[in-house]
Amino acid sequence: MNDSTPIRLSISGMSCAGCVKAVEDALSGVPGVERAEVNFAEHTAQVSGAVTAEALVAAVRAAGYEAQEMVGETDLLEREREEEAWYRDRLRRTAVAAAVGVPLFVAGVAGWLPEMEGGGRLFWLLAGLATLGSMAWAGGHFFRGAWKSLRNHSANMDTLVAVGTGTAWLYSMAVVLFPDAVPALARHAYFDASAIIIALVNLGSALELRARGRTSQAIRKLIGLQPRTARVVRDGREMDVPVEEVGLDETLRVRPGEKIPVDGVVIEGHSTVDESMLTGEPLPVEKGVGDEVVGGTLNRSGTFLFQAKRIGRETVLARIVEMVREAQNSKPAIGRLADRVAAVFVPAVMIVAVLTFLAWYDLGPEPRLSYALVTMMTVMIIACPCALGLATPISIMVGVGKAAEAGVLIRNGEALQQAGRLDMVILDKTGTVTEGRPRVTALTPLEGFDEAELLRLAGALEAGSEHPLAEAVLESVRERGIEPPAVEGFEAATGRGVHGVVEGREVWLGNRRCLEEAGIDPAPLDEAAGSLAAQGMTPLHLAVDGRPAGLVAVADPVKEEAAEAVAALHRRGMRVVMVTGDHRATAEAVAARIGIDQVRAEVLPGEKAEVVAELQASGQVVGMVGDGINDAPALALADVGFAIGTGTDIAIESADVTLMSGSPLAVVDAIDISRATVRNIRQNLLGAFIYNTLGIPVAAGILYPLWGVLLNPMIAGAAMAMSSVTVVTNANRLRALRLNRTIREGGE
Repeated sequence: MNDSTPIRLSISGMSCAGCVKAVEDALSGVPGVERAEVNFAEHTAQVSGAVTAEALVAAVRAAGYEAQEMVGETDLLEREREEEAWYRDRLRRTAVAAAVGVPLFVAGVAGWLPEMEGGGRLFWLLAGLATLGSMAWAGGHFFRGAWKSLRNHSANMDTLVAVGTGTAWLYSMAVVLFPDAVPALARHAYFDASAIIIALVNLGSALELRARGRTSQAIRKLIGLQPRTARVVRDGREMDVPVEEVGLDETLRVRPGEKIPVDGVVIEGHSTVDESMLTGEPLPVEKGVGDEVVGGTLNRSGTFLFQAKRIGRETVLARIVEMVREAQNSKPAIGRLADRVAAVFVPAVMIVAVLTFLAWYDLGPEPRLSYALVTMMTVMIIACPCALGLATPISIMVGVGKAAEAGVLIRNGEALQQAGRLDMVILDKTGTVTEGRPRVTALTPLEGFDEAELLRLAGALEAGSEHPLAEAVLESVRERGIEPPAVEGFEAATGRGVHGVVEGREVWLGNRRCLEEAGIDPAPLDEAAGSLAAQGMTPLHLAVDGRPAGLVAVADPVKEEAAEAVAALHRRGMRVVMVTGDHRATAEAVAARIGIDQVRAEVLPGEKAEVVAELQASGQVVGMVGDGINDAPALALADVGFAIGTGTDIAIESADVTLMSGSPLAVVDAIDISRATVRNIRQNLLGAFIYNTLGIPVAAGILYPLWGVLLNPMIAGAAMAMSSVTVVTNANRLRALRLNRTIREGGE
């Protein structure tokens, strides 16, 4: 396989968090596997490395579980159908077990049950057989799972349920068949407890699945955005074909109200497109010839033709789905700790249960055997670490999904955890704080030159440059109808400027340092440059044949919401630094307008990463926000890198978080989601730890010497089942999180 394309597996047979480590160990042991992550909340695994799906499936089966490769989006729909069938099956099993256990329990409480001696023995024998039948059909999967775990020298929730209910049934049958072998006070049957515990655990699993189903809605929504068919133009005829059959560079037509099937470039027509699914921004975007369109977005008004440029797994939508899935499957440090605890929890509980039995049998009151059996069974039933295993992945699934709906793509769980810990945010200026589409706003020629000549020479040099400021100069040249001459010996000095020979004259264009390094004194331009910079413009110094010729001032409009974003970061306790290669006075003018705390100006591209390292060395947890190729090293080095999604692919690949809207307010959204998710994980973990930490001693009978309180095994079963449901329900509260940008737009 291609190392860059992870294999996704659907895993069945996992009953608790202890199974996660068993499956991960089995997958990691396959030769060629570089990384294997199992998501207990979604019952899936994602594996990277030079390995085949067949080898992975075989390894999982050898470990006692079932696995199947998930290929294509149809698998999600198939999985949903399977989960719905599984949900109904668990409800049926619950009903069958309850039909046996509940009448026995009610009759026992009401005092209607016969004695075990004499004629009553037949009743109890039939009750035992009925309970065995219900346990075999309604709880057979627990016993099969326990047997598989035993064969693989491990233990899981199935082990606890099977041993607990099985021991209770065996003891009860022994009492019915051989009453004289048991002390009179201990002659009690627990058939009702065995059946009801199985009913409650099944019901808890069904409710947990139904609650978990809501957590993957973000993925379902994203997948549902892509239309199933596309209207292609072939041999002059328009025809509808499945979207999978669209080829590269094919021409497609999109009519009003239709979804765009794949990514491409408009070649004819004009329209407005709703890109809210991509960016979170509610306003439609104008599209004309030459503009890019993205698959899954909605065409609002006009009709247009476009040429397919990215299809299949290469579309933006497919990449978003993959990023969300990877993030939902990843684990932050806090989650890995919980997994390690859960992996040893079940064996530890088995030991505690045995010690509980021995303590009650040796030290407890009569009937000692009954007390010992009940407390041992109660410990095993209440101690299942399902809630502990769900605590982290279920919150990550909801948090990452919520972020994706807001146009914030979080690459992994570590970034999700780290974003909330930031105390310093570095903003690149161009394209992040500003629009990234600068315009020429002033021309200041020195003696011997005029504005047209300045622009003509600047346009000649910038024709060979890819810098954002170059486009502003060329746009101004085109607007004035100037034809720039050819340039010879063109050279670009990154972060400084450009140089070449134009019409036999040697010309330099760039910042002050560009002229200084060429041995040209920029002093004659300093006063004008300072004045322009103070107004927030970037002065480009032009020199001809070794002497200054004038300034071409370029201004990049500050994004409307930049000041609001900086203020929001301040309210969250963060300091904001702006890093730019621009002139200091220009950078400080922009910073003053939007309230930035610190400015690092005239920074070369390679030095941006040094600024990040310097701040980290001073003890800061640093986030970097940028959109260009020259930001990639800094994005990769930062504790959390935020890439503006309207920027380059390299910046996006280097970052931990991609902001599809390009709005700096999305940084605030990402931080809010991070903090809310980590807070939610901690709530879940705390609840799970408290549940198990308090539940096990109570189940073992620690309250009995003080107040005579002993926990009923059936209550323990209900508590165990509901603990997982509580964790999942708490995680789903993240779906109601109100984000900064959404509130600003007046939405929910």
